[in-house]
Amino acid sequence: MEAKVYLKNIHITPKKLRYLLPEIKKMTPYESLNHLYYSPQKGARLLYKAIKSALDNAKYTLKLNEDLLQFKLFTIEQGNALKRYRPGGRGTAKPYKKRFSHIKIILEAKQAQNTAKSIEKSKIKEIGKTEKKTKKGLQIDSGKRRAASHSPEKKKEVKK
Repeated sequence: MEAKVYLKNIHITPKKLRYLLPEIKKMTPYESLNHLYYSPQKGARLLYKAIKSALDNAKYTLKLNEDLLQFKLFTIEQGNALKRYRPGGRGTAKPYKKRFSHIKIILEAKQAQNTAKSIEKSKIKEIGKTEKKTKKGLQIDSGKRRAASHSPEKKKEVKK
């Protein structure tokens, strides 16, 4: 279960938004709102609105508390770029671009992911043996054969 938000054509360069991204991804969405609220950058205000929108959307559609959500995907993409010109020396034109960004956020419930991981770990513990692929199929290796071939007695024989 996930909730998606995709904001298009935000008038700020992607580079300025990506500067804030690594520290926000480490937090939960609810914690990131507190962090962005007190940040002075323009990008922080825009990301705050985007995350707030994603949280409200997730609470409404998934009917979950804010604490149970986490980021599944949080990317900032390059949008359109308006090409403009400034006057330069000797009648020349100096080109520049006004860049736009797209913000994509997908939130998911923590519990769903944690239960899936715990099921996988329990299956691995039950098997307890490594499997090797051969031409005939899967061969189970308990590790005894490997330990016997690398014993210290054989190493002494090789050195003499």
